Amino acid sequence: MMSRLSRILWALILVTLPVTSFRFMPFMGSGTYVRPLALYPLAALIPVLLYRLYRREIRNPWPGSFTVLVAFLLAAAAATTLGATFAPIELRGADYWERAIRAWVTLVIGLMFFVASAWMNQGEDDLKFSVKWLLVGLLGHLVWGAIQFYGLNHGYRSELKQIQELFSVRGLVKNKRISGFAFEPSWLAAQLALVYLPWLVGMALTGYHVPLSTFYQKWKIKSGTWAVWVLLLASLAMLLATYSRSGLVVAVFAGGVTFVAAGRGLLANAWGWVRAGFKFERDSGLWARITAAGQRVVLFLLVIGVLSGAGLFLAQKGYISRLWKSDMSDFWAYVSDASLGPRVAYAAAAMSAFDLNPLTGVGLGASGFHIYQNIPDGVLMGVPEIADALAPNSTLYPNPKNLYVRLLAETGLAGFALFIAFWLGLLAEALSRLRREEDWLKMLGAASIFTLAALALMAFSQDSFAMPDLWVNVGILCGAASEARKR
Repeated sequence: MMSRLSRILWALILVTLPVTSFRFMPFMGSGTYVRPLALYPLAALIPVLLYRLYRREIRNPWPGSFTVLVAFLLAAAAATTLGATFAPIELRGADYWERAIRAWVTLVIGLMFFVASAWMNQGEDDLKFSVKWLLVGLLGHLVWGAIQFYGLNHGYRSELKQIQELFSVRGLVKNKRISGFAFEPSWLAAQLALVYLPWLVGMALTGYHVPLSTFYQKWKIKSGTWAVWVLLLASLAMLLATYSRSGLVVAVFAGGVTFVAAGRGLLANAWGWVRAGFKFERDSGLWARITAAGQRVVLFLLVIGVLSGAGLFLAQKGYISRLWKSDMSDFWAYVSDASLGPRVAYAAAAMSAFDLNPLTGVGLGASGFHIYQNIPDGVLMGVPEIADALAPNSTLYPNPKNLYVRLLAETGLAGFALFIAFWLGLLAEALSRLRREEDWLKMLGAASIFTLAALALMAFSQDSFAMPDLWVNVGILCGAASEARKR
């Protein structure tokens, strides 16, 4: 009974992951934008999992990665305790302990997603279940994103905005960038790169596919192979429609790393297929030889055309083209013109907190107390976002907007090293899975490498511990990999 209930709640978590900023969460402040709808079924699932743990139904409740993560938590707790001795001045009505408690609440939320992901994935069947329901959530994302893309380009902005505000604390951005069910386009791009693309790319590279429905088995369609490629191409199209520069760079980088690590077999097969089309056997007819060679040439031209079209599509967007059209003679002038000024400025200013106490930092959540007075002079003028933040009537509390900077500033070298060690341990698990003979473990390894590569790059532009994107896939890896190690 409890096992079935936990699966139902876990499926609800996976399906509701796309909604990142749910409007109806009265226990969160008005300035909190990270409001995952999945938090509701997660809150119901955790007691069920604890009961199952008490009944010893969870086979491997303490994977090796948990130890490193607990060490990080102890370092963060010590840094928070020591940070109070720096006695920062109250900022916008918030004192040190208020910010520290808020930071710990967000971290606990993230840990709940991680623990649930690890405990709900104890083998191949659990992994299939998780991936299937993740992709169901992705399908909803894709449908709503397609509706947004059509509506924004055909004059239905006001109607779409009203619908979006039914469930999200934010409507739509002012331009034609789509955000799906997420808070904004960049959050949607992060979800695609960190949560969904890893599994689609992993299945495409390894040939292991998760049946999405008994329909495929009924009609003897091999494990939904075609569905994986359709969802992969649709997800890439949706990523392009977000115009998120960070999301695009992260997806390309993570895809390249994963292809190098796990795609050698696919590359060898593809190259063999290409070469076979130009081997003219004497016993084959002229038309057969022309057809075989023509197929390869057409496919090559099609790939070049798609890549060129995607490049032109992005280059027409001023938000993208500013990266190479902005003045590069001065660093701060460039980052401001390229719409990178606030993000880079906040990260640079937050490093002043690290300079104050490099070993343990200034305490979890306290880096914001050191940002405004240390913002570089080069972005104090001409950047509306920073001007609004510095206005006397502003109530905004600043964040580093960079996970690496936040770890250094708030937990020091000790916390930073332990958190990176946690990721490196998961990377070792992922690489070891690629060397296993079981197809599902190879797929798990490929998806995990994509996730970790994406996390390594996405951490430069996100810093919230409460985002499920940071925890769900690594939790699945942690649980499934630990179970596989016992075989």
